[in-house]
Amino acid sequence: MLCGLFFSGCKKKDSAGNPDEIVIGEFASLTGATASFGQSAHKGVRMAVDEANANGGVLGKKLRLVTEDDQSKAGEAATVVRRMISREKPVAIIGEVASSRSLEAAPICQQNKIPMISPASTNPKVTETGDYIFRVCFIDPFQGAVLAKFMLQRGWKNAAILTDVKQDYAVGLTDFFKDYFTKNGGTIVSEQSYSSGDKDFKAQLTSIRSTNPEAILVAGYYNEAGLIASQARELDIKVPLLGGDGWDSPSLVEVAGDAMEGNFFSNHFSAEDKSPAVQDFLAKYKAKYLESPDAMSALAYDATMLLFDAMKRAGTTDSAALRDAIASTSGFPAVTGNITLDANRNASKSAVILQIQNGKFRFVETVAP
Repeated sequence: MLCGLFFSGCKKKDSAGNPDEIVIGEFASLTGATASFGQSAHKGVRMAVDEANANGGVLGKKLRLVTEDDQSKAGEAATVVRRMISREKPVAIIGEVASSRSLEAAPICQQNKIPMISPASTNPKVTETGDYIFRVCFIDPFQGAVLAKFMLQRGWKNAAILTDVKQDYAVGLTDFFKDYFTKNGGTIVSEQSYSSGDKDFKAQLTSIRSTNPEAILVAGYYNEAGLIASQARELDIKVPLLGGDGWDSPSLVEVAGDAMEGNFFSNHFSAEDKSPAVQDFLAKYKAKYLESPDAMSALAYDATMLLFDAMKRAGTTDSAALRDAIASTSGFPAVTGNITLDANRNASKSAVILQIQNGKFRFVETVAP
């Protein structure tokens, strides 16, 4: 385990050896291809832990956060979570943002009966792993329908799709988008694929251009989405590009620049929301980190605060009792919207559509479940 800027709270001490502390685990992509996700999520978790400790901890005990970096690598999430459970004995684990990495770790948490709460993994399979696996975000059947509905409402009935086939998140988002879009009068005029880490998308985009779509769904993460937007504009493809919450990173605009102007993506919250909960979170986050939060920060903060609320309601960190308390969460007041977990341990909540304008993510509309 590495200790430093993102790994605050790292100690080699078994929680069983200190009865006055509660160990919370976290795994995130602090380095590698999707480091923006992990770094943002970690800041949200860290903020929640620091707030709770400043207010006396939970159940009369201080909280100790142990964070592991899965380096954005396939297979690494399972390795670091298994090691964390063995060495640190966390009572619960927060993570991951990426669905593929949550799917690696979830079976390990389930087997060890340790509650795992994902901030932002939207693939439905994550919570299907078992009854100790939860999430505080909406899921891709809803997100895919939101994007399809938005396109159709704008009159864009001929759509092309470009999907990262190496990411469970992207594949699922595409499937659910296609289902809603085609059942409601839309036509998929072209479907192309790529793999995480690719740099050249001109062959796929040239093929898409020949079909004259009115909009293009780019189902994947921000790294490739920015490059795709730049290359699309180089090929004189002027129709809007749309994506899901995997676009949410400052790097999106840094990579694409003006090529990303006018495009849209679905997300979990907007910093332009004037609700007291959002504005209070923004103020606290900016004071702590000297920057604005994104949805991954907010969702990770919500996941951690929901965990603490469940601990208080359970009155214990016993795994079965804590699992039951998390599962019974209803109307929890969170930054990203009140959270009620359904029978499948998924959050029912609204999505927002954002548009990139002058390099900023601007609120367009809210879409209810």
